[in-house]
Formats: sequence, structure tokens, C-alpha cells
Amino acid sequence: MSLERLIDQTRERFPNFNEAKVEILPLEKGGSDRRYYRVRFSADHSLILVKYNPGKPENVRFVAIANFLNGIGVHAPLIYHHDPDQALIWMQDLGEEDLWHHRNEPWSVRRRFYEAALDQAALLHRSEPAVAENFHLHPEFDESLYLWEQNYCLENCLGLYFQVPAAELTRLRQHAAFENLAKRLASYRRVLIHRDFQSQNIIVWDEQAYLIDFQGLRPGLPQYDLASLLLDPYVTLAQQERAQLLRYYFDRNEHGWTFPEFKRVYLDCGIQRLMQALGAYGVIGLRREKKEFLRHIQPAIKTLIEVASLAEDFSFFAEFLTSLPDRPKPRIRLA
Repeated sequence: MSLERLIDQTRERFPNFNEAKVEILPLEKGGSDRRYYRVRFSADHSLILVKYNPGKPENVRFVAIANFLNGIGVHAPLIYHHDPDQALIWMQDLGEEDLWHHRNEPWSVRRRFYEAALDQAALLHRSEPAVAENFHLHPEFDESLYLWEQNYCLENCLGLYFQVPAAELTRLRQHAAFENLAKRLASYRRVLIHRDFQSQNIIVWDEQAYLIDFQGLRPGLPQYDLASLLLDPYVTLAQQERAQLLRYYFDRNEHGWTFPEFKRVYLDCGIQRLMQALGAYGVIGLRREKKEFLRHIQPAIKTLIEVASLAEDFSFFAEFLTSLPDRPKPRIRLA
């Protein structure tokens, strides 16, 4: 759909701005197949227009989830209009100031934004999965999904990017620690989680934290969201900063764990989340040829080594990751 056609579609649905000069600007937004545009009517009035692929259920459910989040008090962009026939969404423009943009500011500044984000996550985590059963969410986190995430990393990061031989990947895949990890995580009670709760999916607007890109919402563990944020490859937090934020969340929420138990599950989730992220960087960077995502692999590997060294029975994995080359030669051409 051309930009001119998108402007026409917008004018039809917002007749109050029919006489205004409408400007539309394509926005770069992560590794998804959705197309984002900022539509500006004046210096004070703008909105975000999303063109999505109706063939993907996660795109179709975006509006329902946004309305649900706003309904339970979680900050999310307001939906102004949805045209499912044209696969178009017009929603609130929250600007471009996300947590990532604050990465170089003093901790005294960043800390309050991170705590605001954790407050929003906690609101979501208090929701039982049954309240969203009509949204046709992604499958919940169970043992099979955890194993899939692990294999996603082994194939698309270690195999495709680092060129680890197939026999070595098989040896890793068969290590009992991975299956035990999946079984442990699958044994805990699930709540609703964001699933991609990282710095570029948290907008700071009017000093408040707003969640975006939440179409991956599903039942899972709150520690998975915490690991996504505190072990984020896009922004490196100091060990003390991570500890403060983990304790901030723990002290303000009822969850039935002691803090040592809660932290142990958080570290387990850290392995899972970082393996998922590494697999995604391989897929997006190599298979989809968006090579800018490959630069996040080394920071993620470094953090995974740190977490695996602390987690139960994963020192072998930390040692293996330490042996990986700094400058691998992927088999898929990057340009």
C-alpha cells in the first residue's frame, strides 16, 4: 500500500484533520514484518499507523491485547481505530524515547525508569492466564517450548553463526542439564507475561513506562520477563544495578518464593531468554539478512557465560561458550 493511499485511509477515519497537511514517515522497528508509520497532522497532533500481515495470528491479536492491557491498568498505547480488512491499526503516538535511549545516563536517572517498567510488568503478572483465554494467545511456556528455545539457539546461533559442527551440537543438545532446566521451569505456576520485555519495547512517555510489541503475550514465568529486561543484550546493566532491580520487584510482589528460590528461577530463566535471543539474532541477522542484529550476539554470549556460571549445573555450558571464536565466519552471505 502506497504512502498516498495510507494518507487517504487516515483522512477517511479522522475527518477532523481533513483540512490539515498530513505528513507520513516510515519508522524502523526491530526485526518484525510489521510496518510502522508516524502520521503527523501538526506539531501537536500525530499518531502511529501500523500495517501488518493478517496471515500471522500474533498481528491480528495485537488490538485485543492492547485493549486488555489498558483495561487492567497496564500502560499501553491506546487504539484509535482498527481496520482488519485492510490490516491497518491507528494508535497513540508515544514518541521514540525508550529505555534504550537512556542507556548512557546516570543510574540515578535510569533506575526510576526501570522501576517504573517493573511496576507495569508486575501489574501484568498479577493477571491469571484465564482472563485472556479468548485472545488466542501463543502457546504457554511448557517443557516443549523451553526445549524449542534451547534448540533455536543451538541451530541458528551456535550452528549457523559460529559454525559449531553438527556432532558437537548433538552432544550439547543431549546434555541432561537442558532437559532438566526445561522440566524445572515447566513445573512452576504460570502468569501472563510480555515475553519480549526488553529496553526497546518499553517507551518512556510523560515520565511513565509504556509497554509495546506485546503480541507475544502468553502464560509463563514472571522471572522470564525480568531476565529479558535485566539481562538485555541491548543495554548492559552493572551487576549491582541488576541486583537492585531484582530485589525491587521481589519486595513489592506476592509470589510464594523465598528470595533465594526466586533468584534461582530468575537465573534459569536468564539462560532460557538469552538462548532465545541468540537464536533470534541468528535468524534475523542471517536468514533474513538484517546483519545489524549480529552485533548483539557477542554481548548476549558474554552475559550468558556469566549467568550459566551461576546457574545450577551449567558450568559446562559457560566453558563451551567461552571457547567460541570472537570473529566467526557464518555460512550465509551477509550482503
